[in-house]
Amino acid sequence: MTSHRAAQRHKQSTAQARVLPRDGGARGANLALAVLTFVLLALLALPVWAEDKIIKSHGFAEFGALKYPEGFAHFDYVNPAAPKGGELSISAVGTFDSMNPYTRNGRAGALSSEQFESLMVESYDEPGSYYGLIAESLEYPENQDWVVFNLRPEARFSNGTPVTADDVVFSHNILLDQGLKSYAEAVRKRIPKAEVLGPHRVKFHFSPDFPRRAMISQVGGTPVFSKAWFDADPETRRLDEPRLDPGIGSGPYVLDSVDINQRITYRRNPDYWGAGINVNIGRHNYDAIRVEYFGDAIAAMEGFKAGIYTVRPENNSKSWATAYEFDAVSAGNVIKDEIADGNVPGANGFVMNLLRPKFQDIRVREAVQLAFNFEWTNESLQYGLFRHRSSFWQDSDLEAKGIPEGLELDVLARLGDQIDPAILSSEPVIAHASKPKRPNDRRNLRRAMKLLDEAGWAVGADGLRQNAAGEVLKIEFLLDSPTLERIVGPYVANLRTMGIDAELNRVDYAQYTSRRREKDFDMVSFAYRTSLEPSTGLYQQYGSEAHEYSVFNPAGLADPAVDALIGNIVDAKTQDVLYSNTRALDRVLRAKRFMVPTWYLDVSWIAYWKQYAYPENLPPYDTGLLDLWWVDADREAELKASGALR
Repeated sequence: MTSHRAAQRHKQSTAQARVLPRDGGARGANLALAVLTFVLLALLALPVWAEDKIIKSHGFAEFGALKYPEGFAHFDYVNPAAPKGGELSISAVGTFDSMNPYTRNGRAGALSSEQFESLMVESYDEPGSYYGLIAESLEYPENQDWVVFNLRPEARFSNGTPVTADDVVFSHNILLDQGLKSYAEAVRKRIPKAEVLGPHRVKFHFSPDFPRRAMISQVGGTPVFSKAWFDADPETRRLDEPRLDPGIGSGPYVLDSVDINQRITYRRNPDYWGAGINVNIGRHNYDAIRVEYFGDAIAAMEGFKAGIYTVRPENNSKSWATAYEFDAVSAGNVIKDEIADGNVPGANGFVMNLLRPKFQDIRVREAVQLAFNFEWTNESLQYGLFRHRSSFWQDSDLEAKGIPEGLELDVLARLGDQIDPAILSSEPVIAHASKPKRPNDRRNLRRAMKLLDEAGWAVGADGLRQNAAGEVLKIEFLLDSPTLERIVGPYVANLRTMGIDAELNRVDYAQYTSRRREKDFDMVSFAYRTSLEPSTGLYQQYGSEAHEYSVFNPAGLADPAVDALIGNIVDAKTQDVLYSNTRALDRVLRAKRFMVPTWYLDVSWIAYWKQYAYPENLPPYDTGLLDLWWVDADREAELKASGALR
């Protein structure tokens, strides 16, 4: 019964009550009966009025309509005839001690999470749109108070056992009990209940205290584990502890072999249940994926030259500019490719830990920003290949620009005294400009030192800045990368010039991971993940709810204005509201000056031996290296026949 029909029934019963006679006796009895009938009808109608229309779909879009209709053959950006076979070999730098990607301790091996699938999979050519993977369909009311997923009966784990609703609920609950604390606490408040409705039917309930947007995509993206595998040995098989056995997933690849700190090999499961469903056509084309580990970036580059591994996504400007002048490139056997990237670039920069008292004063934070010389760094150390980042949503429609107006201005005005009133009438904070001729821009350093003086950090007899209590202003920059060391070194020297007792401390990968998790640092290099449709992830990145321990909020940022804007973003019902509130958030975050903005690219650098190919129409939001590319057997044979590759 529809709400319209219930309303019509209510109008009819009301009309009947109006024509009833008002005298006593039988007429009174009739009146009482009529009133009782009316009340019963009204009570029956109430649930129908309150119940939203139930939507059943093959996918979910956070805004607007899905691009791909029900029953679509495949995504537009795949090659449905891509050949299967061959190997993708890539590199990793550092160490690992676990194949459990969800451990709270230790360091997980590369791609260890790829074996686990979720209920839905994201489209690479339409932001915020998801299609059924383990789930063949979903049902939800218009108010999105809950969602029901209908699982594909054919879905199987790699050991051949079926994926059931019990596994989905178990996975949700174990992530709450044994997953990262910041994730677990946030999700537990927002998703109070998951229940099994049948062997292939599972329901998630959403809390009325939080906005609905992205709740469905949140649960739709949860990895699904085998309950039976965990139950067989619950003491040893914990989600929060390192282990070399990754467990059982339902994905196209399974772990083949592990050589600690040397290599990891995954092989394509020949019995993969989902090979023929539409969201997987043209994907997962390699027979094997191998990850070679190296002690440092120099060794990794040499390994690529020697053909030890054959695909290298590059993130080092010096390497991209100078390290590819070897015979295989000259002969055309190795290709240097730049692939357009339509994503919002990651918000890269040097983050200050706001839990440290010295960073509580915004004048100190601005002074620390002014010590970095991007222009000199880019021209002298990075071959002029990068652009300077200012916005957390750089070069997108979400970036704050100019003086706020319209809905963005209204949003900011409602924050009242929670923000600096100058934000309402000023352009957003932009990254400062520096002169490229020398590492230390004297004008910026003079300005920075004046700010430190105003903040009460005076220069002592030893040349170091001290506060009134005699405490020296010390800043430790924590690193785990020799590549960044050459970038950060001149920056630290500028801090010292200003009288700050600054030091660069490069530690091993395990120690770095541990100290990052414990927030035991002053400054680190970090890249905030960004999205064209930001949502609940903002709570963990910038929200106060878990600011003291969230690994996604390295700054430890806790600010009521930021919290309010995140709430508006998550609650947005239209794209205009989403964009206006995100621009406002961008403006407020930049004004907080807790991060020294560094650089970004709008392309992906990838070098590869020529046996690889990819679709002509690659999607704008993913290079597709792991799942859209394939090996051209003829080119591979040619390389081996010539002796270029073994």
